[in-house]
Amino acid sequence: MRPKIAAGNWKMNGTQSALDELDALAAMLPGGDTRVVICPPAPLLIPAVARAKGIAIGAQDCHAAEKGAHTGDISAAMVADSGAAYVILGHSERRADHGESDADVSAKMQAAWAAGLTAILCLGESEADREAGRTLEVIGAQLAGSLPDDAGAGNTVVAYEPIWAIGTGKVPTLEQIVEVHDFLRAELTARFGADRGNAIALLYGGSVKAANAATIFEAENVDGALVGGASLKASDFAPIVVALAAS
Repeated sequence: MRPKIAAGNWKMNGTQSALDELDALAAMLPGGDTRVVICPPAPLLIPAVARAKGIAIGAQDCHAAEKGAHTGDISAAMVADSGAAYVILGHSERRADHGESDADVSAKMQAAWAAGLTAILCLGESEADREAGRTLEVIGAQLAGSLPDDAGAGNTVVAYEPIWAIGTGKVPTLEQIVEVHDFLRAELTARFGADRGNAIALLYGGSVKAANAATIFEAENVDGALVGGASLKASDFAPIVVALAAS
């Protein structure tokens, strides 16, 4: 059985006072085996690990190199040393703002695994891709190019985040979400075999809120969510976790 995972990406938001939300969130969690992950900005990793109760902490990126002259970057080993267990890689904002290619993301994936981290690999199409009917083509190419051959349930989570739905309030129909997640499952099983491909959790991300979470989690191959803005406040994120636990 695949794990249910609710991951929150705080992006470039939050100072140390925001860590009070971890305490509030811990008090609202439904219990059970649903995994909750919060990915705060890098300066908050160590204090977040110290504060988190029943919540895993992850980073929002890492460099592919173990160390070196890379001003402003953090290595996967540094992320692991902070006590974090996860790292988000290949997010569309990194791909767009920093020009990250599939090959760059693949190298970061391998670095994350070498450090003992679980990588949350993000994939997503633009609105132009969607309108041109190229969604599955784009997603398939990103998956093939970004995901190394050693992927498995123990080191990888895959998140589908349509770029046009991130922070816009636009949400694909359930049928559109199902189409992409079923496609991803088929691609994973074709590449890795049924046992390995079926064991990798698939998350949906893109304007997930308490109001639509339960409907999204009805999809067979949606194993959780990667949440942006709605993860910043415990009162917004906890209902999403509750909906996932009940699915």
